Amino acid sequence: METILEQQRRYHEEKERLMDAKTKEMLHKKSTLREQINSDHRTRAMLDRYMDVSANLRDSYEDKDGMRKDELTAISGPNEFAEFYNRLKQIKEFHRKHPNEISIPMAAEFEELLKARDNPSEEAQNMVEFTDEEGYGRYLDLHDCYLKFINLKGADKLEYISYLSSFDQLFDIPKDRKNADYKRYLEMLLEYLQEYTDRVKPLLDQNELYDKVLIDFEKKWDNGTFPGWPKETSSALTHAGAHLDLSAFSSWEELASLGLDRLKSALMALGLKCGGTLEERAQRLFSTKGKSLESLDPSLFAKNPKAKGPKKDTERNKEMGFLEAQVYEYVEILGEQRQLTHENVQRKQARTGEEREEEEEEQLSESESEDEDNEIIYNPKNLPLGWDGKPIPYWLYKLHGLNINYNCEICGNYTYRGPKAFQRHFAEWRHAHGMRCLGIPNTAHFANVTQIEDAVACESALWTKQASWTALCVTWCLSEEYEDSIGNVVNKKTYEDLKRQGLL
Repeated sequence: METILEQQRRYHEEKERLMDAKTKEMLHKKSTLREQINSDHRTRAMLDRYMDVSANLRDSYEDKDGMRKDELTAISGPNEFAEFYNRLKQIKEFHRKHPNEISIPMAAEFEELLKARDNPSEEAQNMVEFTDEEGYGRYLDLHDCYLKFINLKGADKLEYISYLSSFDQLFDIPKDRKNADYKRYLEMLLEYLQEYTDRVKPLLDQNELYDKVLIDFEKKWDNGTFPGWPKETSSALTHAGAHLDLSAFSSWEELASLGLDRLKSALMALGLKCGGTLEERAQRLFSTKGKSLESLDPSLFAKNPKAKGPKKDTERNKEMGFLEAQVYEYVEILGEQRQLTHENVQRKQARTGEEREEEEEEQLSESESEDEDNEIIYNPKNLPLGWDGKPIPYWLYKLHGLNINYNCEICGNYTYRGPKAFQRHFAEWRHAHGMRCLGIPNTAHFANVTQIEDAVACESALWTKQASWTALCVTWCLSEEYEDSIGNVVNKKTYEDLKRQGLL
């Protein structure tokens, strides 16, 4: 039987060998995306094994059953020589009974892992399962999510390539369309992105990522700055969609002049109790001025399911908002795969059926040929690679202006090659995300703006222009004159106030 100390020695040896194997695996040069993904999964498996061994070693040192202490006492007591010869006798007896017992050292196991990496079998080459559309981690396969999205009520009927460019712009979807079906769509999309990330980037700690997104989301949600879910600061009546504006009333006595029926309809719109005398109704309604539904006294609400509606709606909206926050984070992580997917779909749509079949045959033959996979492409001028993985001709490189680099500070100082890619990037996810981080809408007003300072200045100028136009409209409305039933001439605001109070 293996002793406690021997177990601990073996655990220490296994940890050191795992650390050495992980280091060699990470330093090993990967020539293809397939090799990189397989290497990451091997590293993840060794990392998980390292954590399990460390947990076993920690439990062994804690010695909850006291066996380690007893063994140390036995080999360090006054009869240590007797204990030694007794154990030697047990070892000899074991080998006498099992003369053909073979002990495989731990080093042999790690040598086999090294050989399997250098000469992988067909099963080892396809370590991770991907669909044909995903191209072993190169592209996204969002067809199921796309079908789910276009079948949502009120959703725009987009093409798949347009969906790839805009599926993360969830903040543009109106709140009234974010229902239970929309939540199921979000869950489906998030599940795929999480599962795909786990296959493509196995070394990414998704639990840590979840905590990070949660903290950031809670902060933005409380401040009302989360995209697509602004904090509602209007009064309770406006929040509920009632047509009575309390800002024109300074006391409940003025509300009482509207009468029982008008006060009842306003209270019913809020889900509040609508009974009582005229004074009670006016006081109850006036107490909601400048308050949100969540901050009102629960005793003011009528005893029906609508009384709990606002709180339930807020919780449901927060759940959907957190799902959206996770989608934003995963889309940013998978930005490269998303861009390649968009280009791949665009390229496929421009090809005929025969050309697509030829391309698939070429890809199949290339995957079966190890020599082609390991071939170093001669590219001294660092030209972009074409669809076949080879450098494009130099004349084509100059024709499209790919020798000209455009830098965009809003995109995190990302560099774009050629004017076509530069103009196209203003409508793509990276620039839209940068504008969203600045709190600026990505509209046509900001076309060709690449500097953060210029974008902020442009937004300030737009707000100033809009404010002056609003002031002009207000002045025009105030200068508009009305005549009441008696013949008095008043401005529009006074006329509307008198009409609302029934004093005309």
